[in-house]
Amino acid sequence: MSPHPEKNTFTGPLSGAKVIEIGSIGPGPFCAMLLADLGADVIRVDRISGTGLVGPNADPRAELLNRGRRSIAVDLRNPGGAEVVLSLVDDADVLIEGFRPGVTERLGFGPDVCTERNPELIYGRMTGFGQTGPLSQQPGHDINYIALSGALSLIGRRDQPPTPPLSLIGDFGGGGMLLALGILSALFERQRSGLGQVIDASMTEGAALLSTAFFGFAQTGVWNAERGTNIVDSGAPYYDVYETADGKWLSIGAIEPHFYEDLVALLELPDGLPDQNDRSQWPQMKKLFADAVRGRTLGEWLAAADGLSPCVAPVLEVDEAPSHPHHLAREAFVEIDGLVQPAPAPRFSRSTTRVDRRPPVPGEHTNEVLTDWGVLPDQINEWLNAGVVGQTDAQE
Repeated sequence: MSPHPEKNTFTGPLSGAKVIEIGSIGPGPFCAMLLADLGADVIRVDRISGTGLVGPNADPRAELLNRGRRSIAVDLRNPGGAEVVLSLVDDADVLIEGFRPGVTERLGFGPDVCTERNPELIYGRMTGFGQTGPLSQQPGHDINYIALSGALSLIGRRDQPPTPPLSLIGDFGGGGMLLALGILSALFERQRSGLGQVIDASMTEGAALLSTAFFGFAQTGVWNAERGTNIVDSGAPYYDVYETADGKWLSIGAIEPHFYEDLVALLELPDGLPDQNDRSQWPQMKKLFADAVRGRTLGEWLAAADGLSPCVAPVLEVDEAPSHPHHLAREAFVEIDGLVQPAPAPRFSRSTTRVDRRPPVPGEHTNEVLTDWGVLPDQINEWLNAGVVGQTDAQE
């Protein structure tokens, strides 16, 4: 693992970009984390009363989605709170917010007000259902968005209900990552137009976008509507996970015929097997595969697979993955203040990426940020005395 890095000592591909993140949970912080990992100066605007974290973490310094940026604490319901945000907007490239439609307008820093002050600002809006439409004001979470998108209906085993795939599809893939793509696209376009724009990122639409290939499959007769009966949804015997003799799990993904041939050899299956893609035989073949895999430990299977190409890999627990030799060789995980976490990705040939600071305590950098962003000391003191902003002391 890499040691605790020095702060602000690297030049990422987004170095020089200044981003305001209005504190939220899920996709907004993930988007901001991606931008910070790539070198942007991201300022998180937290509630002055704290973060109100949703999840098991009681300590904001363990909330890994918030890594890599500084935090200021602002009372957004105070009439002066909007002025604090707008003072940052004047010099910002990007603002990210994840409220329901209309909230930032009511708080005094909606897109019209912000872009009037800074026409070059990219204003990123992250919601579940989008800024318009009959569901735009409806509350929800990842499971609801991917359900409406059609994606959730595709995921699950045969004769079982749809299986929630954590919050990877809506919050992160179809939400935060899609918003990051939109922001970078808008920054690129700004080089031509000289103007910013508002980005309406919907997790529902992002989840549907991630499912594009499967919408095509479903309309061309190559995808069964019944879950768990297709190649990549656990229907095929050669694309699934199987328990080993020591209670661990082996993933198998031998789709191509030459890989399947190696898999059959690895498992030492008998001659005269049905055709690889004879779907009528898949249930029986899955039992044959399961019985075979259960005959050895995970380590024994991996050793036996060496020199073959059966497309197998161990199912690693989150506490096992960082120490895998491949991840160690590529430094794919880093340890910051005792917390192991995925390193920034992707890799660049010239630019560097790294996690340059742990997740902040809300308000830990209020004075520092406001000073760095050009706010005069008298104004900072006025806001502090009025309770518009707060400064938290936190040990590094």
